[in-house]
Amino acid sequence: MRLVPTARTEIIVLHDLNLTTDRPTFVTHLECSLTGEQYAADQLHGLSAAGKPLLVRYDLDAVRATLTKDALDARPMDLWRWRELLPVRQTANIVSLGENATPLIPLPRTAKRLGGGTLLAKDEGRLPTASFKARGLVMAVSMAKELGVTQVAMPTNGNAGAALAAYAAVAGMEAIIFCPADTPEINVREIAAQGARVYRVNGLIDDCGAIVGEGAKQRGWFDFSTLKEPYRIEGKKTMGLELAEQLGWELPDAIFYPTGGGTGLIGMWKAFDELEQIGFIGSKRPKMFAVQAEGCAPIVRAFDQGVEFADRWEDAHTIAMGIRVPRAVGDFLILRAVRASGGAALAVSDAAIAAAVRDVARDDGLLLCPEGGATLAAYQRALDEGLIGRDERALLFNCASGLKYPLEDHSRLLDRHAPIDFATL
Repeated sequence: MRLVPTARTEIIVLHDLNLTTDRPTFVTHLECSLTGEQYAADQLHGLSAAGKPLLVRYDLDAVRATLTKDALDARPMDLWRWRELLPVRQTANIVSLGENATPLIPLPRTAKRLGGGTLLAKDEGRLPTASFKARGLVMAVSMAKELGVTQVAMPTNGNAGAALAAYAAVAGMEAIIFCPADTPEINVREIAAQGARVYRVNGLIDDCGAIVGEGAKQRGWFDFSTLKEPYRIEGKKTMGLELAEQLGWELPDAIFYPTGGGTGLIGMWKAFDELEQIGFIGSKRPKMFAVQAEGCAPIVRAFDQGVEFADRWEDAHTIAMGIRVPRAVGDFLILRAVRASGGAALAVSDAAIAAAVRDVARDDGLLLCPEGGATLAAYQRALDEGLIGRDERALLFNCASGLKYPLEDHSRLLDRHAPIDFATL
């Protein structure tokens, strides 16, 4: 019997095309981000011998000869359409929960209120686990699966742990996750619901990281701390690949990125270089703005001091938990990208963050997470200080759904049994 394809069958096949089609891969080696020392591909690595992040390198001449814009146009709009610029060799090792392309949301009323030009928000809350952490963790877990890892551990402020728990479940891995005791309750419960063992720790995320590091020595866990394995950058760089395509291969004038560990900022900067080398974009780069909270701003302090490495920020505190990172392993990579782009590192107050979340929701209907609110507050400051022109096109990153965070109750009570004065409603 011959099966006759139906419209539904064709849709399913098209939807899964990037997850089922074998495509050539072009990884050549890994490279220490500080010293340039090379490491063999297809082997399990953490940090380099210098204690710095490893960067994945590709044969970009071969990619350029293989990947075309027309080929991309024919593929489903998900993260895996960029397979030639990603590290996973074997299609069977892809662990996916449907990493869709996230939309660019115009914020015209907000821009007008602030006196700016075109303002867009890339709404990463549409991804699995409702945050941009899915991009990095789907790649890291897929590569861990490819390299034979069975136990993973991570410190988290919430969303990264949720993403790791979800993808570890898909891959059949054991996940052990440590978070500060004041991590938002929804994140802690989300992590546990997806099968990971989660522990609340009386400290900050780097204190949790120290526990992970010791557990890696004593229990053999693979350490999934930010930038301590090479592949989260490769997942996060898809933000840069994606937005370039969405904007017709013309990058925005400025990007405002909420910066804790800074993996996404580093990844996007890498993506832009790779896109130029394969001939998809020119040499223009956005001004990159690393956005932090005033209560935890090690990158801002290092930027202002003109130094390459950031000292630990003591007594870190902010309502934007995702950027409460006292020390970033990739600090020098963040600072190099910001400086090379002509951008800046900016710190904003918790009050400004809360106001930004409130105002953009009322003006343009987009519910930002606190970290996304920080980028809007920084955008306003950049305008006011002349760091960007008022006619320039700027892009904000809303890194998670605002629904994952506590919201104030502004509802009012109404007694249906009493007379209702509709003139007052």
